[in-house]
Amino acid sequence: MINLKELYFNHLAQTSKTSLALEIHDANGVYLYSPDGKNYIDLIAGVSVANLGHKNKRIIKAIEIQANRYLHLMVYGEIIQAPQVLLSKKLNDFLPESLNSTYFLNSGSEAIETAMKLAKRVTGRTEIIACRNAYHGSTQGALSLQSSDYFTASYRPLLPDVKHINFNSFEDLEKISKKTACIIIEPIQGEAGVILPKNDYLQKLKQRCIETESLLVFDEIQTGFGRTGELFAFQNFNVIPDILVLAKALGGGLPLGAVVSSKEIMDYFTENPSLGHITTFGGHPLSCAAALESLNILTENNEIINSVESKANLFVELLKNTNLFKEIRYSGLLMAVDLENPDTFFNFLPYLYENGIHTDWFLFNDHSFRISPPLTISEDEIKESVNRILNAVNKFQNND
Repeated sequence: MINLKELYFNHLAQTSKTSLALEIHDANGVYLYSPDGKNYIDLIAGVSVANLGHKNKRIIKAIEIQANRYLHLMVYGEIIQAPQVLLSKKLNDFLPESLNSTYFLNSGSEAIETAMKLAKRVTGRTEIIACRNAYHGSTQGALSLQSSDYFTASYRPLLPDVKHINFNSFEDLEKISKKTACIIIEPIQGEAGVILPKNDYLQKLKQRCIETESLLVFDEIQTGFGRTGELFAFQNFNVIPDILVLAKALGGGLPLGAVVSSKEIMDYFTENPSLGHITTFGGHPLSCAAALESLNILTENNEIINSVESKANLFVELLKNTNLFKEIRYSGLLMAVDLENPDTFFNFLPYLYENGIHTDWFLFNDHSFRISPPLTISEDEIKESVNRILNAVNKFQNND
């Protein structure tokens, strides 16, 4: 009898020749369970999606309640639907006054596409600037923002008028000009391997945008909702973007993206042309209900977010003297553990899985592994994670 793994390879489209093909039967908290009962500690959290862990009871209950009311009704924006309205109000309660209007979408890539359109519409300009080694999505427009020939060469021509600058380069800020509609940037680079801004870089970037009347777009798809120890990463740097892009953890485990800006800016989508951006399933009531409950949990007493820094420090303290690891970069529970080179990393990775650690590498850093667990991970679970990682190190070095 054909098994699920065979069906997976026969019928599900693959995105690489080396699929991990790890079959998961159940998930709870920080643990993933295979059909044979083996558990893995999830140090990816769906790439920073499951910030509140797997099978959160309150989120599941919110989904059940909404599912019993209604699912899809009409293209987003045409009917007043409570989950969308209440979620947008809740988001705005925790954002600066200039970020008071939200457009919900299906995903981070779609949110980036929307932000690009919006910046062009507002400014009347066509040039968009992004950073090298940044990942903003894989759709045509979002892919155009990538600097990597490896990921883009097969899909050209992409969008014109896209320029790239180096993250943390003050000299490159001069490339932002009166021709620039917007610069789209992660306040902390994720897929480059957790690269933090240095020496007031984001403040200088904001000032340059003001000087050129270009819009500053922060991609907080991976860094939002407590991941870095603040609800949003930009709050660590006291720089407010003109447009904020959200997804991943926003949906509480369901698909949801968002673009947030001022009402003045968002209103550009209402005319010339009207229906300046539309989406059938964006802001789906089920996703918005899950997102609202997720945000309620995160913000009720801030206990989860306030614990992020101490949990990150515990990971670092327990791992820092491991001679296989050359560096640990982190902002809250968004962490990159560097090994010497890609060969070392990819030879080491199977030992992590053998010892029950679910992790991966970064798109533009193939010698580091990711630690971005659910924010709800306990100190005991962190210690267990580290024990499993160190066991993997010992086995790897003994077999090397």
